[in-house]
Amino acid sequence: MTSRATLAQIRFGTGLRPGRRLPAPEALMERLTGPDLMAQTYRQEDFATRAVAAQAFRSELRAARGLADGAERQAAVRAVMRDAKFRQLAISLARGVASEDGLRERLTWFWADHFTTAGQRAVMQGSITAYVEEAIRPHVAGRFGDMLEAAILHPVMILYLDQEGSIGPNSRNGLASGRGLNENLARELLELHTLGVNSGYIQRDVRQMAELMTGVGLERGREIVFRPGNAEPGPEEVLGVTYGGADPASLTEVRAALQDLALRPETARHLSRKLADYFLSDAPDPGVLEAMTATYLQSGGDLAAVMQAMLAQGAAWAPGPGRVKRPFHFVVSALRALGVVPDRIAQASRPDINQWAYLPMVAMGQRWQGAAGPDGFFDDDPEWIHPQALAARVGWAMAVPSRLRRRLPDPREFVSACLGDMAGETLQWAAARAETRAEGVGIILASPEFMRS
Repeated sequence: MTSRATLAQIRFGTGLRPGRRLPAPEALMERLTGPDLMAQTYRQEDFATRAVAAQAFRSELRAARGLADGAERQAAVRAVMRDAKFRQLAISLARGVASEDGLRERLTWFWADHFTTAGQRAVMQGSITAYVEEAIRPHVAGRFGDMLEAAILHPVMILYLDQEGSIGPNSRNGLASGRGLNENLARELLELHTLGVNSGYIQRDVRQMAELMTGVGLERGREIVFRPGNAEPGPEEVLGVTYGGADPASLTEVRAALQDLALRPETARHLSRKLADYFLSDAPDPGVLEAMTATYLQSGGDLAAVMQAMLAQGAAWAPGPGRVKRPFHFVVSALRALGVVPDRIAQASRPDINQWAYLPMVAMGQRWQGAAGPDGFFDDDPEWIHPQALAARVGWAMAVPSRLRRRLPDPREFVSACLGDMAGETLQWAAARAETRAEGVGIILASPEFMRS
């Protein structure tokens, strides 16, 4: 019978770590609501720093054009930007490996995917990590309305969904320029970030929300501003609530609409289902969903309270295989199980991170910070374990551990160290009979028990 202490670390954290005593399950919430030690220990760059670097990047590219060595110089500049992104990946991996607060890491990954951003513009290169650091991570145990405001009104989201180009057709600047509305951000706000698909809103709500948000843009590519000259005049009605109408318009009404959306019952149901799906099952127990949704509404969207409601349900601790780990989660938990020193990961070179994580994750189906669209990565287990992706996982398990550790652990001990009482008899038998340590460790990391949380 799998113990709750083991499940707490594997199902709700980043995995077991050899030589560490299993904390009580109650420590999950105690640590989540405490200080964020990993953010203090392994620091990421902020968006302002990244934006300045991107501006320099653009200047360097302009200077490279027309020069004899322009191609080489341009390639060198791009390499510098890519190095920044790989440093950020290394730090993200190190946090997951080192953390005793695994629930915070898992929630950060979840919400970063919920509020997916991506992009190839210079200012976006290396900026997504800063966006997660500023808009997502500080709020994973706070109120959803605050996270929603921080995410929607962050420069990276504004750039990703082209909000800075959205101008009210009847605004002063709209009439002068002939430019018009862009509904991208408003549509994803309702469909993905809050209410969910088929939740009762209609196209008119999307357009009214888009009109309300006209005026929201960026100054110098890195500071949120509100330009009344771009704002569609008059009030807007979203889901039966009227906003705006003042002259000049302001960001206050946009913030009010976001907070109202955060407190809608549809939002409570949508987010509760997504969280239960992520941690527990693609068909979560109805009682779990009811408890989470009720807690969300009663607490005003307190995300720590919602997680506590999930963990208080017996169904959340049911033994048996959980969700398939996404590639990033799989790599983090494997590095953790192998006892790789977190500082070594954080300080690893770009070629090492490329070989240990980035390219293997691409082969497994998850390009880091590279979701194809604003809906993020897939939720269905079969999407992660089709033959090609499964082969990449097995290949990683068989080859990479030997590059990370000069002497691999004895598989007979390793199977218990990284799976505890979740290791089945068949896996223990196979680990004990492996011809080499590399083969035994690979069998364990490629096992169904390890690939699921």
